[in-house]
Amino acid sequence: MTVDCPLDCEYLQEARRHEKPQPIEESQIPNRDIPVSERFLEEHEPLLAFLGRAVAEAAFANPGTNDFDVREALDSLIRTYRTLQSGVYYETMPTNPMAAGVYGLVQQALAEYRRRETEQLGVSRTRDAGVLGVLVFLQRIELDRNNGRRRSRAFLDMLRQFYSPETTPAGSSPSPLILP
Repeated sequence: MTVDCPLDCEYLQEARRHEKPQPIEESQIPNRDIPVSERFLEEHEPLLAFLGRAVAEAAFANPGTNDFDVREALDSLIRTYRTLQSGVYYETMPTNPMAAGVYGLVQQALAEYRRRETEQLGVSRTRDAGVLGVLVFLQRIELDRNNGRRRSRAFLDMLRQFYSPETTPAGSSPSPLILP
């Protein structure tokens, strides 16, 4: 039997602490030709924070979204931004409806980010190459966090914890899935 635990389920959290990470061979890492250095991340920190939150919010907009849906959405976003760098505008939409939803919401959020940036500064400083690098970084984190299970949400849980840390008061009740 499979149970969809809420991400804040204490038993799910405990199980994640004991999971063995699946090793990733360097040859399996996609987009190795795009360098993402620590300096790049420091220079694009506001964009990274924004895109990480945008991906999380897009994924949580539909409760059935899992890590593989986000992986597919990130892959399509990366392919779209790769074509933009070549001067061609071609959107690579995912066929999976969940991934397409994440893709669309992230694209909308990026358009809004650039619009606000233009309003505040008079020009958009965010370049497609910067967006591409941040998306590749998020893709690599997803590969690292994904536990390989078909319905995995470990990456989404990491995003949730990073962007909206929850504090659980002492004496609060445990997960509603397990009844005393």
